[in-house]
Formats: sequence, structure tokens, C-alpha cells
Amino acid sequence: MASSLLIRDLGEETKKQLRIRAARKGHSMAREAREILKQAVVAEHREDPNEMHLVDRIRQTMKRSGGVVLPKIPRHPMRDPVKF
Repeated sequence: MASSLLIRDLGEETKKQLRIRAARKGHSMAREAREILKQAVVAEHREDPNEMHLVDRIRQTMKRSGGVVLPKIPRHPMRDPVKF
């Protein structure tokens, strides 16, 4: 179910920039504002280690330690299935 949000005291310059940004993408101002809010909430959510998915937490940990270089594993053609 969709809900509404009223933003009070939005400066004229901010509103103008939102209108320009939306027009560049061919969106309405409302759609552009929704996308900006969604991106901000998702980014904040990803920064909280308690709210991250396990894979994202591992990536974040590895990035802080400088990453890891894994050796390339040679690939071979798939074997024929076993016949019973």
C-alpha cells in the first residue's frame, strides 16, 4: 500500500535542483524524490553492520584488510555423467 509524505520548508533552490534532476531522467519530481530517499535509506542500512547481509559484511571486512587475491583455478571440460 502506497503512503504519502509531505516535506515542509523545502528551499526553492533544492526544489529547483530536484525538478532539473527529474527532468534529465524523464521522471516526475515525486518519482525522483522517492528514488533519492530509497537510495539514502538503503545506503544507511548497508552501513549498519547489524543490518547487513553476511556476504556484504564479509566484503566490508575484506576491503578494510586490503582485500584478498585468490589464485585462478584451472577449468576443465565437464565429465560425462556416471552410467548405472
